[in-house]
Amino acid sequence: MNIYTKKILVGKDAIDENEHVNNVMYVHWMNEVVIEHSASVGDTIKYQRENSYMWVSKTHTIDYIYSAYEGDTIYLKTWAEAYKKTASIRKYEFTNQNGTLLAKAQTVFVCLNPDTLRPIKIPEETLRFYI
Repeated sequence: MNIYTKKILVGKDAIDENEHVNNVMYVHWMNEVVIEHSASVGDTIKYQRENSYMWVSKTHTIDYIYSAYEGDTIYLKTWAEAYKKTASIRKYEFTNQNGTLLAKAQTVFVCLNPDTLRPIKIPEETLRFYI
């Protein structure tokens, strides 16, 4: 399993009216880290286009455990945990600078043909990027 970690410094722009990180930011950071992780293993947007596939999000689930605040450092870990014929399940863990688990999340990504936008089998060479 190939685990990727992103370090995030929580800025004022991530804070909501309750004075903690807005829930929408977690999804935003999940999107950022998945793009970074994919690029780090070679599964770039350019590679995907050259090989006639693309990834799209089907569902996101997030379990919020503790709040994060302005000035906190968040460590966001992600990895692709399971594969089905046309889908990948990606997991995430958000921890703070003290190692406290803030949230756990999951996204189901579906592999599509970019021309037809129909699900296709995940290419074998793509699976190797993440194992």
